[in-house]
Amino acid sequence: MRKIIYHVASTLDGYIAHKDGTTQGFLEEGEHVSDYLESLREYDTVIMGRHTYEYGYNFGLNPGQPAYPHMMHYIFSSSLNFAQPHEQVQVVSDNPIDFLQELKETVGSPIYLCGGGQFAGFLLGHKLIDEVKVKLNPVLFGEGIKLFEGSEETYHLRELNSIVYKGGVFLLNYEIDYL
Repeated sequence: MRKIIYHVASTLDGYIAHKDGTTQGFLEEGEHVSDYLESLREYDTVIMGRHTYEYGYNFGLNPGQPAYPHMMHYIFSSSLNFAQPHEQVQVVSDNPIDFLQELKETVGSPIYLCGGGQFAGFLLGHKLIDEVKVKLNPVLFGEGIKLFEGSEETYHLRELNSIVYKGGVFLLNYEIDYL
């Protein structure tokens, strides 16, 4: 069965973005960035919510086009609609839990959960995230979009590995232990 891996940057106080969705303040240069870009090769599928997908428009992504050229994209939204999406882009508007359970049973690499604290919180509540890879940045936002929006349950994590980078970024990799 394929794993869903939530691979995301976070502040020390647990935010993945400011309230407006911007990410200014995260360290954008260093070995942690090149390692992250290299790690994207491990995935052939990416899942995300509408807000995360649309955030890519700020960086030149055109609606309906893939953000990661080598990955199949599943964008979860009940309101997003593209006239002619690229063949690597599919909007999932109905039955997201059933869809993801079926996707996890297909053949392929681990599935990259890209950003989206609200979507991640929803998936965590349905016990669909298998691993969390957090690039913990030495910055505090004070408020913003939480790593797992709306999550009120307690989940235990088992460390798989960790890396300390120059500049203070930590990559923390955990498996979620759903009791």
